[in-house]
Amino acid sequence: MERTAIYRTVWRWHFYAGLLVLPLMIVLSLSGALYLFKPQVERWEERAFHGLPTDHAATPSAQLAAAMAALPEAGFASYRLPERAGDAAMVHLALPKGQGMRDVFVSPQGKVLGVLDPDQRIIAMDRKIHGQLLLGRSGSWLVELAASWAIVMIATGLYLWWPRDRALAGIVWPRLGRGSRTFWRDLHAVTGFWVSGLALVLLFTGLPWADAWGSAFKAVRQEMGWLKGAQDWTIGGRPADAAGLHAEHDHGAMMAATPAASMTGRTAPDPALFDAMVGHAETAHLAFPVLVVPPGAPAGEGGSGKPSPDWVVKSDAQNRPLRVTIRYDAASGRLLSREDFSDRQILDRIVGYGVAWHEGQLFGWINQLIGLTTAVMLITITVSGFVMWRRRKPAGELGAPPAPANTRWPGGWGFRVLALFLILWLPLFAASVAILWPLDRLVIERLPSIARWLGRPTRGKGTTWH
Repeated sequence: MERTAIYRTVWRWHFYAGLLVLPLMIVLSLSGALYLFKPQVERWEERAFHGLPTDHAATPSAQLAAAMAALPEAGFASYRLPERAGDAAMVHLALPKGQGMRDVFVSPQGKVLGVLDPDQRIIAMDRKIHGQLLLGRSGSWLVELAASWAIVMIATGLYLWWPRDRALAGIVWPRLGRGSRTFWRDLHAVTGFWVSGLALVLLFTGLPWADAWGSAFKAVRQEMGWLKGAQDWTIGGRPADAAGLHAEHDHGAMMAATPAASMTGRTAPDPALFDAMVGHAETAHLAFPVLVVPPGAPAGEGGSGKPSPDWVVKSDAQNRPLRVTIRYDAASGRLLSREDFSDRQILDRIVGYGVAWHEGQLFGWINQLIGLTTAVMLITITVSGFVMWRRRKPAGELGAPPAPANTRWPGGWGFRVLALFLILWLPLFAASVAILWPLDRLVIERLPSIARWLGRPTRGKGTTWH
């Protein structure tokens, strides 16, 4: 009886977790799959600025002057070196009065070729969908809640999948030719098994970005003295420090962090010193994109990108272990410091590896292929789960698995330890349980029509789903 109660409880949690996650899983999988190919998408988007002649090349300071002349009221924020010979340089400018940022592309000869709004670019929009559902901070909370319940869905799904004296057919590989019901069941269970590990890695590596989880993580790091330098990721779609600049260009933060005189200034930096900084960036052979940031502009990533008094040359590579930040004296151009990934605090490095994996850049195209496969499989289990629910849903009911007759919390210590871990590790999941559990126990059971629709009174009955 105890085992049956555990199974029904897990089954019911799996059902509701899937129901809550299902719509967002499709959105997050599709947007995440696109973000995996950020380098290719952005290079395609900038295709008109590639393959240019390199003869009679202008100096970087001349390119900067041309960009600032195109937007005379804008302030200089950063200069991105060309990735390859024949590519245009990109000058990042801040419009006056908080009107946003602009990317100005300048040919090797110093001619302005085009201006793009970075907030309207494909990957920028995709990032807002993936991280905030275009809803701002409230969207970030929804994404974190969905990710938390997705972890619960996978954990409970593995329990339901676990072989119980059955052959491996239908467990490790699907059984073909046994009808549509078996097909959809096996497609869901087998795909879920193979994707579970990869999906859990993606979900857990995404938690440091989440609003509640990331804020709590940062607070613990501060309390324990584990913070060292700039945090290399945002929290809830915002810089971890209110004055910060995210590595992927948090433009609102940039506008807030940079002194007005710098962002609205019309005078370019000293040409000779700027050309020297670009020369230092070229000889450092850093991973693309390589930025030269002037004194007074935000130079940090994610967590503490306050305006730097120095020149900064840095790599903003998505593969975090390749990132480097070099500082030079504002007046003399003398080398002050160099920070490599290995110089960061150990927790920052762990998260950095996770972020690089999550974004598909840790192992190049192999990482992208694994991430794409994960997204496709997540969509597959979402669609197959929906089909199973619709095909087996009784008329006039939600179709939830029947609740166990014993309302006491089931399971031995292992089951309870897992439940406690999920509640302690996932703050939004814990908050949602704190709301749903008393609602289910104190309210729904006293509303017969709703309880019947949710499957509460059908203890010991119900259709067989597996």
